[in-house]
Amino acid sequence: MALVLPCTFRTPLQWQRSPISRRYTPSIRRQATTCEFRIPVEISSPADRGSLAVPTHKVTVHDRQRGVVHEFEVPEDQYILHSAESQNITLPFACRHGCCTSCAVRVKSGELRQPQALGISAELKSQGYALLCVGFPTSDLEVETQDEDEVYWLQFGRYFARGPIERDDYALELAMGDE
Repeated sequence: MALVLPCTFRTPLQWQRSPISRRYTPSIRRQATTCEFRIPVEISSPADRGSLAVPTHKVTVHDRQRGVVHEFEVPEDQYILHSAESQNITLPFACRHGCCTSCAVRVKSGELRQPQALGISAELKSQGYALLCVGFPTSDLEVETQDEDEVYWLQFGRYFARGPIERDDYALELAMGDE
């Protein structure tokens, strides 16, 4: 099968001698030339692609906050969060850049690659924590969502000598009033 692309182009203006002024003037008409480009193409179904197809993996997310379990397929070259959203599955997220801990999960089984996960330390990664917004599955994967504050405390708690920071609603109300 060939893909046929029609094309039309115009030749440069034709110069003609004007009988009245004896000067050369451009003619009003340009000559149009048409052509066709024929490009051989192969049409195949995804099942026929063989080694060209990107492997997909089954991802199971236990959402503790909502009390539901999501199972969906994710190609190795797509972020887990993006694939879930394209399949109308709602998972927690905030920044989508791997800089916060809103989409943090704990890996129960399987493996994923997360080179851009800046929101969690290498230490937490080694303990099985991951970020769905910048995670690529490399095998079938089972994960459990984590409380954002819990992961944040695990990462930065040692720097706060007095324990977790208490929420100050009055200060938040004052800050919001300034906007």
